[in-house]
Amino acid sequence: MTKSRRKINNWSSKVTRESHALELEEGVFTWSDPKLIAKSLKKSAERSEQRKSEPFRSAMSMLVFYINRAGRKLDPQQKKILEQSKHELRVLFNR
Repeated sequence: MTKSRRKINNWSSKVTRESHALELEEGVFTWSDPKLIAKSLKKSAERSEQRKSEPFRSAMSMLVFYINRAGRKLDPQQKKILEQSKHELRVLFNR
């Protein structure tokens, strides 16, 4: 693997480790209840003072980022739960 290829692969893990936009609860993306995941993301987004966009957009972006970053390694059942969490977020934010 070339140096530039490694750099491309590492940016997402750096964002996950060092991003301060949202203070997420420990293991939130591994939970089995889509409603609890959505509530936690909403709470984190509303509390954050470092986010750059509105709370709904920040919460949804973080969820989509995680799903995309996990890619094929994400357990199909957990992916289904996370996809349901998107719907729950929309409900919580009246979207």
